[in-house]
Amino acid sequence: MAAFVAAQRAGHGIPYAVSCRALGVSEGWFYKWKDGDRSSRRARRERLKAEVGRLFEAHKGKRGSPMIAADLHDAGWRVSKNTVAAVMAEMGLAARPKKRRKGTTRPGRGRWRAPDLVRRDFPAAGINRKWYGDGTDIDTDEGKLYLDSVLDVGSRRVLGFALGEHHDAVLAYGALAMAVAVRGGQVPGVIFHTDQGSEYTAGAFQAACERLAISQSMGRPGSALDNAVIEAWHSTLEFELRRVEHFATKAAARAGVAAWIEDYNYHRRHSSLGRVSPVDYERSLAGKDAA
Repeated sequence: MAAFVAAQRAGHGIPYAVSCRALGVSEGWFYKWKDGDRSSRRARRERLKAEVGRLFEAHKGKRGSPMIAADLHDAGWRVSKNTVAAVMAEMGLAARPKKRRKGTTRPGRGRWRAPDLVRRDFPAAGINRKWYGDGTDIDTDEGKLYLDSVLDVGSRRVLGFALGEHHDAVLAYGALAMAVAVRGGQVPGVIFHTDQGSEYTAGAFQAACERLAISQSMGRPGSALDNAVIEAWHSTLEFELRRVEHFATKAAARAGVAAWIEDYNYHRRHSSLGRVSPVDYERSLAGKDAA
């Protein structure tokens, strides 16, 4: 409409005031458009848009308005997540949607199964109470790699992970051994919940858990919801790494996964942790060993 008013003056010599009255709009509004809004509020909005765009690009389009708002708060901005959401919508910025992850579970053939000690009561009152484990795969031009991970739900920290060419008990134990080492070598009584994959039902893995005083727990076969915590984490990994990164070599995949997990542990904000990263949350725990 403002452009139309300007065009009437340029093309037909009609005064701005006449056109504004005819169209029922404020002459002041028109001049604001014509001369540009030089108000401090408008200037702040432009600075905010620039910073939102920078953060969105820095996070490679993976963060929504709550996380970007938290970053802005850390930088000293006083802005609500709703305002950030409105700015992102205005700029056409939206985090990519997630897709469901394909499972890689191979049920064990033996009769032994651990009891379900979690029963979908996923949270924990502190760290080293409930750990969750699972495996997924990473594609490369040189072939597939398998990733096994161990996550402490008390802090959302990925304590251990292992990458290998075989999805077996050795790989699962590698991830568990790293998790135990991160926690100082002793985690008696921690519950380690997984699916009923053959890598977790293997006798060697059972023996390792018994030696470390770890209580194995398993969900029902074929039920991803029984292990939803680690399933959700692997879905995040797929959304942010596997679907957007192309690995030419297995070595590149190993480096890329390790770097992504480090960033997740040290920089990823979680709403359940008060918008801080897993490592920062553990550091804030008074009287606990946040190794």
